[in-house]
Amino acid sequence: MRILLANKFYYRRGGDCIYSIELESLLREAGHEVAFFAMDFAENIESSWSKFWPREVAFSPKKPGAFIRAFKRPFGDSETISKFTALLDEFKPDVLHLNNIHTQLSPVIAEIAHSRGVKVVWTLHDYKLVCPAYTCYCNGELCEECIGGSKKPCSAKCCVKNKLGSVIAQKEAETWNCSRLEKCVDKYVCPSAFMKKKMEQGGFEPSKLIALHNFIDISKLAHESVAKEDCYCYVGRLSKEKGVRTLLKAASQKKQVLYVLGTGPLSEELKNEFAAFPQIKFMGHCDWNTCKDILLKSKFSVISSEWYENNPLSVIESLSLGTPVLGADIGGIPELISAGVTGELYESGNKDDLSQKIDLMFSKSYCYDATALCQQYSKVSYLKQILEIYG
Repeated sequence: MRILLANKFYYRRGGDCIYSIELESLLREAGHEVAFFAMDFAENIESSWSKFWPREVAFSPKKPGAFIRAFKRPFGDSETISKFTALLDEFKPDVLHLNNIHTQLSPVIAEIAHSRGVKVVWTLHDYKLVCPAYTCYCNGELCEECIGGSKKPCSAKCCVKNKLGSVIAQKEAETWNCSRLEKCVDKYVCPSAFMKKKMEQGGFEPSKLIALHNFIDISKLAHESVAKEDCYCYVGRLSKEKGVRTLLKAASQKKQVLYVLGTGPLSEELKNEFAAFPQIKFMGHCDWNTCKDILLKSKFSVISSEWYENNPLSVIESLSLGTPVLGADIGGIPELISAGVTGELYESGNKDDLSQKIDLMFSKSYCYDATALCQQYSKVSYLKQILEIYG
């Protein structure tokens, strides 16, 4: 098959980018022809298709021309349309597989491809199609006001950065509404059953929604047997929606060591707040080998999210290494953890319940087949299922 992947960035920036690049390699290894559409960005890896990529746009009041381009881009500007059309003319894909395309590319490319008879598949990495702010998390709280209804709460509550950003996000959501997208998208790939449910709640046709967990690179999980130590760990972003402060409050009352791997907007604040607790060790940004070493020696890992986490790879990777997970019972997390077998669940945001479950996990032994989990989330398994979706 000839498959055209689209994602706004083309380097390992975040989960959507890693997924897109890994999928590109996976499809090529399986003998398919693959092209890529992204925006032209300084940190992108090299690609023979970059001549077709539109320029990056950014809001800059000091540069009126750039400001206008940035305002037009989410709705389908002339540069994106002309370059994407030229790429279609040259590559002639059977399938267009969309990923994170809002703001810098826009869903206009789905309409263009569909008009030419190209099948359009869209992997959803966030809740953008039902929530203008991507996360269903506004001003520090869960929010579903825009799901399946008016998008006006986005600008009224100033959900996206500032007032201007919120107004544009609302207008974008109103322009690329459910009815319009349904006409040009054949299938939506939801990395969790929870996301599928939210899409249905937002008015999307259930028959077009497919729940399919993301895949992992099994080769990077290879390891020697490691003895567990009296410690546990958190791997992820240090931000409010991740519930890290709730975790650290619970950890400050424990004697066991908690390794905190990651950075984010709360990094310095949390380091200062919990500086008096030597059992909490902030490791900062860590490469995969360091993460793997700590995961392997930890009795368990914790994912403490307080927003609708979709399909966190941190859970899948930990479990696949044989390390159980204590997870918040929110979003797609409960789908990945079998309570009492591969870990435990606690009430999201509830420090006391989290504290009790930490004690429980240190007191128990968890025995499950990590090899079977690796196969479940393997590239081979995923490739078979995504090709069936491509048809």
